[in-house]
Amino acid sequence: MGSGTAVRVEGLSKRYRLGATHAPDGSLAGALARGVRQLVGRRAAPPPADDSLWALRDVSFEIKKGEVFGVIGTNGSGKSTLLKILSRVTEPTKGRAIINGRFCGLLEVGTGFHPELTGRDNVFMSGAILGMKREEIARKFDEIVAFAEVEQFIDTPVKHYSSGMYVRLGFSVLAHMDPDILIVDEVLAVGDVRFQKKCMGKMEDVGQHGRTVILVSHDMPAITRMCSRAILLNKGTVVEAGPAHDVVNHYLHAGHIQPCAEWPNPAQAPGNDSVRLRAVRVKTETGQVTDVIDIRKPMRIEIEYDILKPGQMIVAQFGFNTEEDVIAFIVNDRDPVWYRRPRAVGRYISTAWIPGNFLSEGTMVVGGGLFSEDPWHEHCDVPRVVGFRVVDPGTGDTARGDVTGRWEGAIRPLLKWTTDHAPF
Repeated sequence: MGSGTAVRVEGLSKRYRLGATHAPDGSLAGALARGVRQLVGRRAAPPPADDSLWALRDVSFEIKKGEVFGVIGTNGSGKSTLLKILSRVTEPTKGRAIINGRFCGLLEVGTGFHPELTGRDNVFMSGAILGMKREEIARKFDEIVAFAEVEQFIDTPVKHYSSGMYVRLGFSVLAHMDPDILIVDEVLAVGDVRFQKKCMGKMEDVGQHGRTVILVSHDMPAITRMCSRAILLNKGTVVEAGPAHDVVNHYLHAGHIQPCAEWPNPAQAPGNDSVRLRAVRVKTETGQVTDVIDIRKPMRIEIEYDILKPGQMIVAQFGFNTEEDVIAFIVNDRDPVWYRRPRAVGRYISTAWIPGNFLSEGTMVVGGGLFSEDPWHEHCDVPRVVGFRVVDPGTGDTARGDVTGRWEGAIRPLLKWTTDHAPF
């Protein structure tokens, strides 16, 4: 392994045998199991044809010294198994992981904490479990406690701590170990926004001092802001590797609906003998179909339709839902040129223009429809027809500013603020 490499993973595979918990027939446990089965009149189930599960399959990657490297994927993708192998908690079935330098992995916040012991005692015990010498812990003790902001409660048993205090102290012990390679698993998913920012700053400081950070998280903004490169795991294999922003985009859009829906055959298009829907498209301000929108840039959504009978007052409508299927807002076409005016037969394209710095980060799903007013009549309604992802580039010039972590809300407008000041 080259001197500039911190971690090298080569063909890593891990197999778990699903039937490995069965006791041998000659053992006491096996005899007890047979007795219970006889008592309830049940025979032993035959072993399954394939009793193994591959949690990892031929995983390979390399991490440079001083790099902040991201690992992402859905639950069950193999992230935890990979971390356990890197942390030497378990051995791989095949392949190898080469670690170049002092290594520390945090698989759970507050590793080694005992609820009955005080914060002070837990700092020393947890630090020892993670490989620090007592003299080293004592030298850094005040700094650890100050970072965690628990000075007032350091001699209180941690069972009386709030979850935030517990998390802060656990992370602080880890962050002050000064390892060459640091693994952090989902620590940014807990704690308040201010402390998340503090954690990220600490890890960035670790990277700037030439140490390596492996960050595992479901917080995609954190991955794109902190990591230079990342890998995406799916069912135990690496499905994408490269610049963090590209890998995150791949993860966010895998399996999501598309930014364009079209019905070229009018006989199969939603609608009736009066109106037929032909297309719904997500576009940039300049007219390119896209599934990724910069949060700062204006965008548009257009609905294309045919009016087959004259004299109708047709209104187009869009409904915007978050990826959690929460209604964000609904908008109707209020173009003054056509509003409450009968339309001639022909092809129409109605466009809703959305300003920059209005939507929030995340996936937005859009449904489209057409109806008549006075009297009201619905011609077609197509829910969740298109979708797109809003991305905050993290440049500090959006409503988020320099704040990190999750930001609630379906919209995130950048509002005008004014502040008046009167001296005493």
